[in-house]
Amino acid sequence: MLGISKDNASSHQKFIEKFNLPFILLTDPEPFKVSSDYDSYGLKKFMGKEYMGMMRNTFLIDADGNIEKIYLKVKAAIMADHIVADLGLK
Repeated sequence: MLGISKDNASSHQKFIEKFNLPFILLTDPEPFKVSSDYDSYGLKKFMGKEYMGMMRNTFLIDADGNIEKIYLKVKAAIMADHIVADLGLK
């Protein structure tokens, strides 16, 4: 399992330690190539204003690199439960 965001490596390390994550977090610095390739960086709207930003999406990718499932606009607090259930691990 991997995670990726625009945050830097030191920020990721603190996040990993704080939540005791059992997986690697990768960085995707500007111009957010990986996030853009997965349609997870683009135009957002909030309170009538438009801006470029990250979308909170999750992709379940198999060992061969095939996307098995896409979760859009995820809520971090419940995302792990959805993945565990979809993988049949619960």
